[in-house]
Amino acid sequence: MKKVIASASLLAIGAVGVYSARADWAAGADKPWSVSATLRGFYDSNYNTEPNGSIGKRSSFGYEIRPQASVSWSDGPTTLSASYTYSLKYFEDRPGDKADQSHDVELAFTHAFDEHNKMDVEESFIVSQEPEVLAGGGAITLPVRANGDNIHNNFALNYDLGVSRLLSFVIGYANSYYDYTGALPPGTVNTPSYATSLNRVEQTFTLNSRWMVQPETTFIAGYQLLWVDYLRGGNLTPGFVPPIQESPQLRNNFTHNLYLGVEHSFFPNLTFSGRAGVQISDYYNSDRLPTGNTGAASIGPFADLSLSYQYIDTGSLTVGFRQSRNQTDVAANANGSLTQDQESSTVYGSVNQTLSFLSPKLVASLTAQYQNSVYEGGSTFNNEADQYYLFGANFSYQFTHYFSAETGYNYDLVSSDVPGRGYDRNRVYIGVTASY
Repeated sequence: MKKVIASASLLAIGAVGVYSARADWAAGADKPWSVSATLRGFYDSNYNTEPNGSIGKRSSFGYEIRPQASVSWSDGPTTLSASYTYSLKYFEDRPGDKADQSHDVELAFTHAFDEHNKMDVEESFIVSQEPEVLAGGGAITLPVRANGDNIHNNFALNYDLGVSRLLSFVIGYANSYYDYTGALPPGTVNTPSYATSLNRVEQTFTLNSRWMVQPETTFIAGYQLLWVDYLRGGNLTPGFVPPIQESPQLRNNFTHNLYLGVEHSFFPNLTFSGRAGVQISDYYNSDRLPTGNTGAASIGPFADLSLSYQYIDTGSLTVGFRQSRNQTDVAANANGSLTQDQESSTVYGSVNQTLSFLSPKLVASLTAQYQNSVYEGGSTFNNEADQYYLFGANFSYQFTHYFSAETGYNYDLVSSDVPGRGYDRNRVYIGVTASY
């Protein structure tokens, strides 16, 4: 939780990076604020994220309007930054309500009390319909579009307590709130709503010890307690005869993460950060299941690894790997037994490069992500899996200090062992941005 809270998955982060770069160009060294407005035209081959061959699969041209404002302030040991991005997407071919609206509010505050004590506060508030955006930088738990004003709010507070120049502790608290309001796709029956299966609060308590063994190397030993508390009533297994009542609270759990880690700078432009250990989960209400315990494993691996390389002044590479449990919208099985969660492995990478051989004003960004999520528990989908393949490419050109243009492409592929869940999606866009 030491990083700024991400407001999107890797693909969305690439797009956010483009907007952030424009804001930096617009702000300048003497201006702490910036505003910008982007107009895009786009084509979406499957805006409903429907399975291939489904009668609900539709494509559409459309346009997007995206204003953004940001501010950054620093005074000695205190820094504060804030940004707000609004997006309106209009789909020409969509029946009924043709517009999607999304909001992204980001806040970050840091204060150093002295050379050994520092506090970080971060806040992220997102309203969206897209699965990779609502994931908030973590594992994708719902791979399909959710209509409505769905909310994901993240709050994190960390305090660095320095015992000495070589030894410090990090005490942290994070709160992640999910509120899905979108309805299920038309024609869906005997399936719990997104609110029933996904609305929850995840609270994380962190204690890290950090030991700097060399100026370029820090060892980490840490513990996290994650408490997942589902908020809605309802039934996770509707439609069974005879009826079976399974509350979302059956998925409440405590998860303990025990890990060791290292942060190392091989060179000033090549750094590594890694944590690896074990996750121990306790679904403390599972003994109340009418069909008995789910059989979900209680122990699994945990890892978060990343490597950053600034290979030239105008080019950077980031690669990483994550392994952890995550929640899932899939609940009911054929006999009413309950799928509890997923074990997800995620590999990601991004490249940002100024194409100087063409023009110093032309920047390319490439992103890719692969996620394999294995279902835990239940009788039907236990050890079955979802696989996500995400790819994005963006090219931007800065004509002047205040005006730029861009074009890009995103590809999503979901392959699932759950019937009717897999799909592919192509998105192409071109746009212009005015910044000040």
